[in-house]
Amino acid sequence: MKILSYGSINIDLVYQVPHIVRPGETISSSDSTRFAGGKGANQSVALAKAGAEVWHAGKIGEDGLWLKDKLETYGVKSELIKSYQGPTGQAIIQVTSDAENSIILLGGGNQKITKKEIDETLSYFEKGDYLVLQNEINLIPEIIKAAKDKEMNICLNPAPFSESICSWPLDLVDILIVNELEAEGLSGISGSFDEILNELTMKYPDTDIVMTLGEKGANYGRNELREHVPITKTKAVDTTAAGDTFLGYYLASLISGYKVKEAMERASKASSITVSRVGAMDSIPRVEELQF
Repeated sequence: MKILSYGSINIDLVYQVPHIVRPGETISSSDSTRFAGGKGANQSVALAKAGAEVWHAGKIGEDGLWLKDKLETYGVKSELIKSYQGPTGQAIIQVTSDAENSIILLGGGNQKITKKEIDETLSYFEKGDYLVLQNEINLIPEIIKAAKDKEMNICLNPAPFSESICSWPLDLVDILIVNELEAEGLSGISGSFDEILNELTMKYPDTDIVMTLGEKGANYGRNELREHVPITKTKAVDTTAAGDTFLGYYLASLISGYKVKEAMERASKASSITVSRVGAMDSIPRVEELQF
């Protein structure tokens, strides 16, 4: 059983600044760092560190060829990443000493995926394999339909959320992993967590719904079945890859044979380790670090 993570891959350029630059102002940065990033790539790394066999598919420019090697160092298979004559997706991030930030995003290759590339990529997978998606690449509805035609299992994290997601063929999704904002947007109601989860399970009766609730833990619903796991307490210093870690460990645990609640507990534990460290990919723990 194979996992395809079809998603974003970015170059994150982080600049340390005395304050967020104002219109017409030029300021000096005290330090700069280049990282591999993107929700899709982070989720691929989380899956690999959790022990799963995962292929990342996406698109980069010549400026991002080093990203393939970077993903390989974490155990992610990169041969399905396409390249083109254009820029790789970028996040230009200003960070102040008191942790304020400002971010400029460039979609780059993430928004240049073609229908032909989708068909070529999915040809390597078959019935029963898993597909992981978020909302940082183009043509996601087409990817969902093509994967379901192959009878793949689809796991969707609709982040960042936009109203257009409500028109996607979400009834074809097998596992939906959402935070509070995404759950409210998809349900179309404002209410308690239980009310929102009930609405989602009624709208998508054939889908496993997992709601991550930050300090309140995580909830699961499918039809009448409900599960809850509390947060694994820790001192948080950087929450950047918390959600991506949860998804990776949850799905990898399910595929390894763990029950839903056990998979949620493992995902919660892994996320608690991630937020206790600075960074994204490097902060995600390897499965050997989890202790129960």
